[in-house]
Amino acid sequence: MKINAYLNFDGSCRDAMTFYAEVLGGKLSSLLSFEEGGAGEHVPPEFKQAVMHACLEVGDQIIMASDAPPGMYEKAQGTSVCLHPDSIADTERIFAALATDGKQIMPLAETSWAERYGIVTDRFGTPWMLNFTGKYGA
Repeated sequence: MKINAYLNFDGSCRDAMTFYAEVLGGKLSSLLSFEEGGAGEHVPPEFKQAVMHACLEVGDQIIMASDAPPGMYEKAQGTSVCLHPDSIADTERIFAALATDGKQIMPLAETSWAERYGIVTDRFGTPWMLNFTGKYGA
């Protein structure tokens, strides 16, 4: 079994997923608008080019996302996407990129369980936890 995050956006899905692909080194394998997906008639005309479904592949993991139809978007609460980068350098690079125009909730630092751990909400409103355990193991 695999478990994947599915993110919702208020019209910024295309920009967010393109940004995540750049920051995480992934590939957008799907970026389908409501119109392309055959659902254009169910949304207002100005929303037809919004993203109905996006899929970002990062290694053997995926993050999926879409723009919530008008009036249906709710800001993420009580959840975070947790990343486990492969090195301190990657952790610091990714954290800095996500924090740009976002908000650091917990600055990146060594903890009792990780060489680097931090929490950030990016400019699109997605909360992230970055956890590089390193010498502390899994």
